[in-house]
Amino acid sequence: MTLKDLPVGGSGRVLSVGGEGALRRRLLEMGLTPRTVVAVVKAAPMGDPLELRLRGYTLTLRKADAERIAVEYTGAEHIGEECTDTETIAVKRIGAKNISTKGQTP
Repeated sequence: MTLKDLPVGGSGRVLSVGGEGALRRRLLEMGLTPRTVVAVVKAAPMGDPLELRLRGYTLTLRKADAERIAVEYTGAEHIGEECTDTETIAVKRIGAKNISTKGQTP
């Protein structure tokens, strides 16, 4: 499976980066290295380019370039800010664990 094949909302672990020369070097410089977890946040209306989340930043990549990156599908994205559960986001932002805010007013 390639990065191009990941569904929106899905994530995968980079297995290898293909291509040659300057393109491959640039992909590696942008953080697309083996074992990196990448999440597909959204795709442009016509499907190209893809918005990706990795290593704490957002990257936009053309599908032609994403096709050169082999990934292992890891399921639904699990990368911080893309979470839609507001309680989970709040806990991640303050770095705390096992905090319950249910029943409390903001």
